[in-house]
Amino acid sequence: MILLLFALFFSLGLYLILAAVFKVPTYKATRAVLGAVKKNKKQAKNSDAIITELAAKLAKILSMDDYKRRKLTATLKSAEIPMTAEQYAAEALVKAGLVFLCAVPCLLVVPIIAPAFVIIGIAVYFGESTKADKKITARREEIEYELPRFVATITQELQASRDVLSMLETYQRNAGAALKNELAITVADMRTGNFEGALTRFEARISSAQLSDVVRGLIGVLRGDDGVAFFRMLSHDMKQLELQRLKKLALERPPKIRKYSFMLLACMLLLFMGVMGYQILGTMSGIF
Repeated sequence: MILLLFALFFSLGLYLILAAVFKVPTYKATRAVLGAVKKNKKQAKNSDAIITELAAKLAKILSMDDYKRRKLTATLKSAEIPMTAEQYAAEALVKAGLVFLCAVPCLLVVPIIAPAFVIIGIAVYFGESTKADKKITARREEIEYELPRFVATITQELQASRDVLSMLETYQRNAGAALKNELAITVADMRTGNFEGALTRFEARISSAQLSDVVRGLIGVLRGDDGVAFFRMLSHDMKQLELQRLKKLALERPPKIRKYSFMLLACMLLLFMGVMGYQILGTMSGIF
């Protein structure tokens, strides 16, 4: 215990000395910056301030090739994460490293627990390094889930008008959160630039095969194609995909419910056995 306390206070004192020498910002200043940067209204935590400071220091010395930097930068931009590629990678390393450091005291006190922190640290690193990709995937799935209704609306609108900008603006009012945000960006881009270029950038931001078909049809309408037959066929295909998705969700429900059914059965058996045991004990006590 004395050795553990010595290591703890020695590390704390060394950190404070190095922070004063290298002029590291205080926690309050970092928390204020984080609170101003964050889009939500939640107050920044002390842990966020510490991790941000360490990640900023590590990002300056972290090396990354140009291809990986460009790819990660595009991913972060698409996921709307206001970080550089180096800072994002450094933050994942810092969070995993802090978990790894928890294994050091365990080696002195309870060595058998140390491998658990190593496994948790590896899981934290992979979870943090793929956080942006998971966010993009979730947003793409949300948009693809709404595409059948979007395509059906375009099919109806094409029978009365060929104004693509008006179609997007009209649907934007009743769209879901993810698609509404993307349509707002696309509409603003179309008002300030080329229509086909705005639709192409809309397709590139989402990277969805289903949305690519929709954008290709809209570009065809802008170029003078009829588009009604194309969107009718596309609407039919979208409905089939939606039915397959719903069937898949329906098939996933029984395994989730089955474990609760087993738990209910086990509780009923325990209750039945308890009543039987109580009756048997009562009968035996009456006999003896």
